[in-house]
Amino acid sequence: MIEHPSSFSSKVTLLAGLAAAVLVALGTVWWSYAQEKRVVDKTRPDEFRVPSDKELRYQLSPEQFHVTRENGTETAFRNAYWDNHKPGIYVDVITNEPLFSSLDKFDSGTGWPSFTKPIAPEHVVEKVDNSYNMVRTEVRAKKSNSHLGHIFDDGPPPTKLRYCVNSAAMRFVPAEKLKEEGFHEFFALFVSAAPAGTPK
Repeated sequence: MIEHPSSFSSKVTLLAGLAAAVLVALGTVWWSYAQEKRVVDKTRPDEFRVPSDKELRYQLSPEQFHVTRENGTETAFRNAYWDNHKPGIYVDVITNEPLFSSLDKFDSGTGWPSFTKPIAPEHVVEKVDNSYNMVRTEVRAKKSNSHLGHIFDDGPPPTKLRYCVNSAAMRFVPAEKLKEEGFHEFFALFVSAAPAGTPK
């Protein structure tokens, strides 16, 4: 004799299956939203809250704090990016504001990262610096008001400027991670700059 499952049992199984499918769908939607929000957050530095100096003392290394908040200068030839030749962009260590590009980086022989121009001029500001009995042009990150370095007029063409910047004030984002970190608009710069035959 063949026993057929009761209609009640079948309905329970069907409902359980539907509930599981709905939970999976909701989980997928939530995960996608979270990923999208993570990218959006990174691409809107103007919406970042700048931590207090007290908070930054815990978030930054002593050297990063000294440079960004006390207008310090790191040691030449003994910093993270002076000899970095990888393609990518340099962002504010505090707010992720895009500051400089490896496409504009050059070897100035000074032992600090040097650039001919900012990648996003709206994210940097210039100020007169009269410290140490000198008159110099200081460059600061706009949102975080972090000290980045100074600008000199001994750079190469086309700008003939040298943005001499402290590594400690920046974080490097490699070209291959620009999309992952939400910097989609800058990824295109490196695709167009890649030599013929380079995988994109």
